[in-house]
Amino acid sequence: MAERACFLMHLRPELVDEYLAAHEHVWPEMLEALSRAGWRDYSLFVRRGDGLVVGYCVADDFDAAVAAMDREDVNGRWQATMARFFASGEHPDRAMERLEEYFHLA
Repeated sequence: MAERACFLMHLRPELVDEYLAAHEHVWPEMLEALSRAGWRDYSLFVRRGDGLVVGYCVADDFDAAVAAMDREDVNGRWQATMARFFASGEHPDRAMERLEEYFHLA
């Protein structure tokens, strides 16, 4: 059974436009790695004013999908490239704050 996962991340507000521009051309090998790791129906949403990012995806097992991405070489390079955009300064995949799902209407 697939699970839906939603998470928050926090961008540095002054870098939101540059961060969004970087996502206009996500590396094909990164997209392939995400698919290989089991990430499906993956979306990112942003609140430009303060840099809040909301992520959503479907995976058979989200923790396993995150762990699979951790083993992908391209993910390490992507995360290092993206880290400067985030308020924490760390790799975004380590700064995700997962939210608890409590209601769903299918």
